[in-house]
Amino acid sequence: MNELWHPQLGESESRWQQQAQALTAQAFAPLAEAIDRDQRYPVEHLPRLLEAKISGMFVPKAYGGEGASLTAVVAVVEAVAQGCASTSAILAALALGAFPILLAGSEAQKQALLGGLARRGEAVNFALSEREAGSDPSAIQATAVREGDGWRIRGEKCWLGNGGHSQHFIVFARTGDMAARKAISAFVVPRDTEGLVVDFYEDKMGIRGTTTTNLRLDVWVPADSIVGAEGDGLKLALATLTVGRVVVAAQANGIALCAYDAARRYAVTRKTFGHTLIDHQGVGFKLADAAMHLSAARMFTYEAARAYDEGKDIGTLGAMAKLYASEASHDVVDDAVQILGGRGYVKPNVVERCYRDQRIVEIYEGTSEIQRIVLARAVRKGALADIEAAQ
Repeated sequence: MNELWHPQLGESESRWQQQAQALTAQAFAPLAEAIDRDQRYPVEHLPRLLEAKISGMFVPKAYGGEGASLTAVVAVVEAVAQGCASTSAILAALALGAFPILLAGSEAQKQALLGGLARRGEAVNFALSEREAGSDPSAIQATAVREGDGWRIRGEKCWLGNGGHSQHFIVFARTGDMAARKAISAFVVPRDTEGLVVDFYEDKMGIRGTTTTNLRLDVWVPADSIVGAEGDGLKLALATLTVGRVVVAAQANGIALCAYDAARRYAVTRKTFGHTLIDHQGVGFKLADAAMHLSAARMFTYEAARAYDEGKDIGTLGAMAKLYASEASHDVVDDAVQILGGRGYVKPNVVERCYRDQRIVEIYEGTSEIQRIVLARAVRKGALADIEAAQ
């Protein structure tokens, strides 16, 4: 796809990308249709990811990982999503669950959880959302109260990606006044903790190879289970989601690349009215727009990842990348279905699967509406700062 913009990757990042592309072509893409059809978690992919050191690629070398950059993670997730969106979602969930520990965990937590992920593929789950607290995490109702030399955590969580295959959960719960944003804290809860129940596996439209579950808790955990400082849970969750949004943008780009490639190949070989489809202006313009939007989405995504790797604040840029990439992928995939016509509407055509897989990237790790709120606030702040500076 030389007509598209491609990132200039460093030597290490290029190796990660090439490794992911080869592994996806060999192992993930051939099983993607069956995994989707059977709604089956691809357990056979886990040892392949671990062997390739992809599972914990972002984990620092001190804890058994590879210390890969976010740019490398983006390249890998994009490559995997192009062949199997479900497997890319599993990777994204691994990163989302581990980042709170990476950002604020104690040394013991990093050794146990990051080391477990990098060395043994043990998943850590990000348990934030609740039925009445999705886009507004400050509204969570799960509670954690002091009990003896630990905490009693009670509540329910939902939308846990990888929930059925996680060994630890990062549970966010209220530790103070229900109205205070500083009253939320994060805790490590092992899966085998008494009183922890994983249930209700969601029957999803897309990324059907992932296990999305609920979590019910009435558990006691020791005092050293808290992640970071008491009351810093919401700040930690938002910092994690900022990174997660860039990873989801990469996933969106990978899904869109898959659909775009299928549509362009079809358009240059399928003939109607004596001409190939791409020679009909209505089809050619759709593919031209798709190439443009895909290139722009990838630029946004890789620039956000690069900025993060350079230590910059990517709150605004990450929201832009996630919003643009997810909505661009929607348009690209929708046009791919239209170009293939009836073939694109039926199973097991790959663009039909892309159409269903794509929809989630506009929802999780912050809906499109939430990203626009983030950006509108940034615009307001910037405008007021400029006015003040001019006075």
